[in-house]
Amino acid sequence: MSNKSLISITDFTKDEYLKIMRLAEDFEANPNQNLLHGKVIATLFFEPSTRTRLSFETAINRLGGKIIGFSDSSSSSVSKGETLHDTIRMVSNYADMIIMRHPMEGSARYASEVSSVPVINAGDGANQHPSQTLLDMYSIIKTQGSLDNINLFLVGDLKYGRTVHSLLMAMLQFENPIFNFIAPPELSMPNEYKIYLTSKGIRYFEHLEFTDIINAADIIYMTRVQKERFIDPVEYEKVKNIYILRNEMLKNTKENMKILHPLPRINEIHTDVDSNPKAYYFTQAKNGVFTRMAIISHLLNLK
Repeated sequence: MSNKSLISITDFTKDEYLKIMRLAEDFEANPNQNLLHGKVIATLFFEPSTRTRLSFETAINRLGGKIIGFSDSSSSSVSKGETLHDTIRMVSNYADMIIMRHPMEGSARYASEVSSVPVINAGDGANQHPSQTLLDMYSIIKTQGSLDNINLFLVGDLKYGRTVHSLLMAMLQFENPIFNFIAPPELSMPNEYKIYLTSKGIRYFEHLEFTDIINAADIIYMTRVQKERFIDPVEYEKVKNIYILRNEMLKNTKENMKILHPLPRINEIHTDVDSNPKAYYFTQAKNGVFTRMAIISHLLNLK
């Protein structure tokens, strides 16, 4: 267990998902546990981050660990031309675990193959973001009471959105998920995921709008259209404000429906939604600390 990494959400089994949920609940009830005393965790963020980096660092501090690393690769030897291989080999000599965000898809898997210590993927390009998925699952189970029979609306950037790709794969482990994909053609869910759902007999539906069907949702998962993933700025301008969730749209939704968002938001959730009890995205971000404490503890076999 001590050398196990978390690179893709499929690296964990269903039993491990549920263990993470139980550990997160324990850490939420008792957030200061000195399990990382004497250990050093490296946080290597080659790409900008606020919530992911700060929640991981908060998790490490609450567990009593020490942090090394960087939040801007320009302040590291990468700016001098050092390869990812050499950076990871070097840092794994100093730390008990590496947490890494990188803009290149596949970089986290490569890092885990080079590193002598566990690696947590904190996002690799448009590929995966497994720790976000686990905190999303914790948010779902806290608000819905179960991860089974969830009608999940995924809205916005489903092409480049690594959070929705990871969440989809994780929810397949539970009973009777239903997926509603709401996206413009330019940002639709990649075909490989739809083919996989079909092969598993999982129901999914694609829509250009969701105003008329929103009342069926258990979870609405809004996403930002990610400007940094677009090569052509004209294409970004065409789709950046295509979906805006407003408070008036929620009046006939299910009483227990919750709105999630990996944040940051731009315009896709109007601020008039913030005061609605169905808005859960800020609590969802808070859940990230407890979930990441659970992930670290699990991978290092501390609890």
